[in-house]
Amino acid sequence: MPKTKPSIILGIDPGTIIMGYGLIKVEGNTITLLDMGVLQPGKIKDTYKKLQLIFNTVSGLITKYQPDTFAIEAPFFGKNVQSMLKLGRAQGVAIAAAMRHGLDVTEYSPKKVKQSVTGNGNAGKEQVMKMLQQILQFKDDPKHFDATDALAVAVCHHFQNRLPVAATANKKVKGWDAFIAQNPGRVKKL
Repeated sequence: MPKTKPSIILGIDPGTIIMGYGLIKVEGNTITLLDMGVLQPGKIKDTYKKLQLIFNTVSGLITKYQPDTFAIEAPFFGKNVQSMLKLGRAQGVAIAAAMRHGLDVTEYSPKKVKQSVTGNGNAGKEQVMKMLQQILQFKDDPKHFDATDALAVAVCHHFQNRLPVAATANKKVKGWDAFIAQNPGRVKKL
């Protein structure tokens, strides 16, 4: 079986107060944490300087890690129109930076990200973080959930885009029991 080239996914949780970022490397069935953190543009008063900082930071992450794909969380619809406008601008600037570097962009709703990572679309931020700690084998709790939210976007993108072994082997599978029977090596016991 030919060895696949590792891929790197950059996930972004956009924001003008705090923007989270997370990077993972995917090699076969192994997912490795490369980096996660936050940018705090909220400390800058000038709106356009905040947006410039977001653009430059995303560009810098792309230059440093050379990701193959870019995934971003879609803003959820809130009641405060001004907050939505600011969040949309932050998201747009991050997307523009990715596109400037030739990356395709994929957007996921917060519910889809939570569902993909925890199995529950209504999971709390702490539950998402704990699941990521298990998946990626890191122990330290980040200072801001925005970092793990961005990491969850990257992991969600990986989960949404990988083909199950059954699909790559042209086997028809009817349910989880059949899949497990045909792929015993894919089952991990916790």
